[in-house]
Amino acid sequence: MQVGKLATLAGFAAILVGACSTGGGSSTPAASGGTAGGSGNCTVGVSWNNYQEERWAKWDEPAIKAALDAGGAKYISNDAKSSAETQTGNVANLISQGANVVIVLAQDGTAIKPAVTDAINNGVPVIAYDRLIEDPKALYITFDNKGVGKLQAEAVLKVKDSGNFVIIKGNKADANADFLRSGYTEAGIPDVGQNSDKIKIVGETYTDNWDPKNAQTEMEQFLTANNNAVDAVLSENDGMAGGVVAALHEQGLDGKVPVSGQDGDQAALNRVALGTQTISVWKDARQLGKAAGEAAVALCKDKDVKKVANTVQFKSPGGNDMTSVFLAPNPITQDNLNVVLDAGWITKDKLCQGVDTSKVAACK
Repeated sequence: MQVGKLATLAGFAAILVGACSTGGGSSTPAASGGTAGGSGNCTVGVSWNNYQEERWAKWDEPAIKAALDAGGAKYISNDAKSSAETQTGNVANLISQGANVVIVLAQDGTAIKPAVTDAINNGVPVIAYDRLIEDPKALYITFDNKGVGKLQAEAVLKVKDSGNFVIIKGNKADANADFLRSGYTEAGIPDVGQNSDKIKIVGETYTDNWDPKNAQTEMEQFLTANNNAVDAVLSENDGMAGGVVAALHEQGLDGKVPVSGQDGDQAALNRVALGTQTISVWKDARQLGKAAGEAAVALCKDKDVKKVANTVQFKSPGGNDMTSVFLAPNPITQDNLNVVLDAGWITKDKLCQGVDTSKVAACK
């Protein structure tokens, strides 16, 4: 087993050295690829953790491609399909195709770290996209995830500030799950394993792969364990919120129990309009993709991540000084649904499907 691991690492190193020495390669894409159409000497590879998720293909990838087009760069990509092991090989594959910079949306920030470190050490800059990878030489581009968690909790507490709370967290291997949870604590939710005079945490769990079906099962179990006595649910993203709302619906509790989410998924925004989800913290993925694409073009010209525009220094949970770009999130509730309409993020028909238009201003 150990010999196999060493052989894999040796092969990965050989690919990196070869790619860096040739300075080019094929721009043929893998699973979700395509070229951005640039004609310069900059090829940017994107390693998607799971391209099947709605957001990546609809918003992030087009924004990345547009920024690369504007900078004269080429785009290649591949898809790990939720496999941390596959993603390790995918990073090497992108470099073998000639990627001068690699953007990594990590399936597992710890598992991917050796591949990222090897890439950087061999002269290929890496952008940790939306999910932290604990390498101080990588550029970390994301929204303020602790701030997202705080906004979620504040919105739920505005509706229900006491009682039995359930917390549905994301994938344990994704640092964002803990960033969001720390934002909850900052807003006044008891810390992990604790309760307060007003709030009792009657269920808290990580959710493999941020999977909505897993979240629904978890919520069903928490409802059963507490005889449906749940007053509020903090779900860390919109997909899982959909699972939570489905579980609440089975018990006639949807619309009665406040539920949080994030990402501005179209189904979630419709739930906000319907009143079955309290908040979706909108992170305009077009801004994130644009920032990553522009940063990648800059890194093709100068590999020093600290010279990328709008960076700040961030002390990571692992104690690393990360060079980072943080974008501001936007909390969306029934009161300001016009924001996503005005931005062209969603159509009125989709937002207001099934909604009593007399009760929601944006749907009138």
